[in-house]
Amino acid sequence: MTEAHRPSRACPRAFRRFLLSALVGAALATGIAAAALAQAKPVRVGGTLALTGPLAATALVHKITGEIYVEQLNKRGGLLGRPVEWVLLDDQSKPDLARTLYEKLVTVDKVDLLIGPYATGAILSAMAVAERFDKLLVHHTFGIPKMAKYERQFPAWALGPTPEQTVPTLVMDALAASEKPPRTIAIVTSKFPSVHFIAVGAREVAKKKGLKEVLYLEFEFGSRDFGPIAARVKDADPDLVFMGAIGLEGNLLLEALKKLDYSPRNHYYAYPAPGPMATAADAKGAISTTIFEDQAPFTNNKEAADFAKAFKERATAANIPYPIADVQAGVSYTAWQLLEAGVKATKSLDDKAIAKWIHDNKVDTVIGKLRFTEIGNYGDDLSKIKQVQDGKWVVVWPKEFAAPGAKLQVR
Repeated sequence: MTEAHRPSRACPRAFRRFLLSALVGAALATGIAAAALAQAKPVRVGGTLALTGPLAATALVHKITGEIYVEQLNKRGGLLGRPVEWVLLDDQSKPDLARTLYEKLVTVDKVDLLIGPYATGAILSAMAVAERFDKLLVHHTFGIPKMAKYERQFPAWALGPTPEQTVPTLVMDALAASEKPPRTIAIVTSKFPSVHFIAVGAREVAKKKGLKEVLYLEFEFGSRDFGPIAARVKDADPDLVFMGAIGLEGNLLLEALKKLDYSPRNHYYAYPAPGPMATAADAKGAISTTIFEDQAPFTNNKEAADFAKAFKERATAANIPYPIADVQAGVSYTAWQLLEAGVKATKSLDDKAIAKWIHDNKVDTVIGKLRFTEIGNYGDDLSKIKQVQDGKWVVVWPKEFAAPGAKLQVR
């Protein structure tokens, strides 16, 4: 071998010096960027959640989700090169208080952007404030699309423009395809706006589907005594209990039914607190609707899988009995995704510009690609049916979205 073709020992050493220099430079650049982000004026995102009161069990899921998202967002560089600060207030599950707090966020705290609270009543209050001050409002769980008339509000929960029709239809179609389709139905509902809306729609859908209504009963939101309601349900003895329930209301009915030694054959709950319902001893077979669960195919998306893992770790550390990301966590994460996408696309914090961009574009999220072009800025209804089986929620319908080996269980 000639000298000209002999491998040079200097080359590896030179390459190592170059690589080390590059790594040091990258580390310095990262450190400088992190320092600059820390010193920049934060982008303040204001909102409320029901941290206390009847809706607190579910709102805690939204709180954990928001904390995860803001933490990850700041690790990515924040918004517009500025860190993000979440100004979170407790609306105590009271829509009137939510209205007052959103006014405070805009006029006193002077937040840059708004993100919506949990539950329809509080969101409607926040929406009124946003409209008065011409602010964008991205929100989580508004269940009555026809009431969402403000042009710069956007829902994260893909319920479609007519959930009072599509949700009960999905539930009853799933049960009709089972080995024991129900023939009678009892509809019991809270007067909380969104679940009452769904329950009233269920009466019409049931009639069209040929189900005999053996009981229709309304109760006040915040009720604690479900004994009389349980007695009426037991006397009616329906094939299907369709409950317009939010938060812990479904659990309270099940506890009251247990005292009467009665277990519903098939039972649906509109917006239950996910953990308390899944882990309740008497909730076996309970069904609800969902658009996100910590299982395939929802977690085939890497960002969705990473979020589900982070949620499980954070919720476990917080001693939450059911630390699994479900529909509530998914829509909360989606709301933050919509806000981030709008800011980055427009390169601004201008409410009008962000709202126009969200309305005019489809947005990729952990629950799917969303559009905002129908009633109340809703798009497609992405709902699926899930059921409590072996102490956890599993998707069972449509079949192509069912968890591996899972199918709808009926009695």
